[in-house]
Amino acid sequence: MRTDFGSKFGVPRQSGLAPSLSAVIEFEPEYRMAEAFKELENYEYIWILWQFSEVPEGEWSPTCRPPRLGGNKRVGVFASRTPFRPNRIGLSSVRLDRVEHTKDRGTLLHVSGADVVDGTPVFDVKPYIAYADSHPNAKSGFVDAYERKVLQVVFCDEALADFPGEKVDALREVLAADPRPSYQSDPDRVYGFVFAGFEVKFKVAGEVLTVLTVARS
Repeated sequence: MRTDFGSKFGVPRQSGLAPSLSAVIEFEPEYRMAEAFKELENYEYIWILWQFSEVPEGEWSPTCRPPRLGGNKRVGVFASRTPFRPNRIGLSSVRLDRVEHTKDRGTLLHVSGADVVDGTPVFDVKPYIAYADSHPNAKSGFVDAYERKVLQVVFCDEALADFPGEKVDALREVLAADPRPSYQSDPDRVYGFVFAGFEVKFKVAGEVLTVLTVARS
């Protein structure tokens, strides 16, 4: 996967939370043949099976503290989406924007809404089938009891002066989803992460996230 995230901090906690995020899936030479992707362009969404490659192998626990619960309550690892799992496998549903056949890199899948770090290994790609894969009325455990918080994002003057205009919407969506650990609420603390080759620094006070600077990293 080729994405704009150089580290885990800042990556949305779920796929689709920042729908403007663009990414590219690039295949190893033995899987690049065009016929392997025949008819895939007729699907609007795909599933991606990938690896939490930044989690050291073997580091897992039978319970975890989900961010949604403020890091104060433990649940079973299989009742959560923690990256610290026995097999470190991630699953994401992303929008398939287009299938591109290139001469030097083979077939590329351009997707949006991915929640992974740049360089993430991908095991497999499968089509998303709405009638079988969608369950809009299904119960979602402890997640149902918590309303999703969306922050108001404000940029300081000139913060976006050098930042690519076509990536502003994606950055705004990432920030609005609140990248901070849920147990941190210090309004004076400055947070930072690298996105699209720029270091983004911000503060959060209440429901307002203020971007201080966006500078080339």
